[in-house]
Amino acid sequence: MPHDHGPVVKRGEMDLQKMILEQIRDVEDYPKPGILFKDITPLLADHTVFAAVVDAIVMYHGRGTIDKIVGIEARGFILAAPVAYHFGAGFVPVRKTGKLPSATYAETFELEYGTATIEVHQDAFRPGERVLIVDDVLATGGTAEAAAKLVRRAGAEVVGLTVLMELGFLDGRARLTDLDVHSLVTV
Repeated sequence: MPHDHGPVVKRGEMDLQKMILEQIRDVEDYPKPGILFKDITPLLADHTVFAAVVDAIVMYHGRGTIDKIVGIEARGFILAAPVAYHFGAGFVPVRKTGKLPSATYAETFELEYGTATIEVHQDAFRPGERVLIVDDVLATGGTAEAAAKLVRRAGAEVVGLTVLMELGFLDGRARLTDLDVHSLVTV
């Protein structure tokens, strides 16, 4: 009788997950006491792993029509820009309030320790454009949910959210039931 060993993970995916996890550094009490920060800078500095991450995001979403890639400030920018290049798509930054120079849409959301507001230029998307949101971490889902609302408010369609790392214990995916959520690793 066969045993259920959980979801099937292809060897390449397992190797990528291992490479990613080996390059993420835990920093205790940053940015404040009690927080365990997942530092991706070692991963970004490793060309092989960084390239594999970008390639995995592009491969997951295929070569279908994606018009714009949204990167969420700040580490999402680093991942989203090369993904946009691979898709031949435009890159759109979603920034913290007050950082964009032209007319914006804003969305305020709850964090674990307060509120935050993010913005996007009102003219960043044309109606009907297909948009992929890319970020480094999915935690509670508030930032991703707010970014999706901004894209939709601007008249574009969100085709999905891809993150490098999902903090599964915070269950952010639960508030994003209307999105195709893809994470390269879950911790």
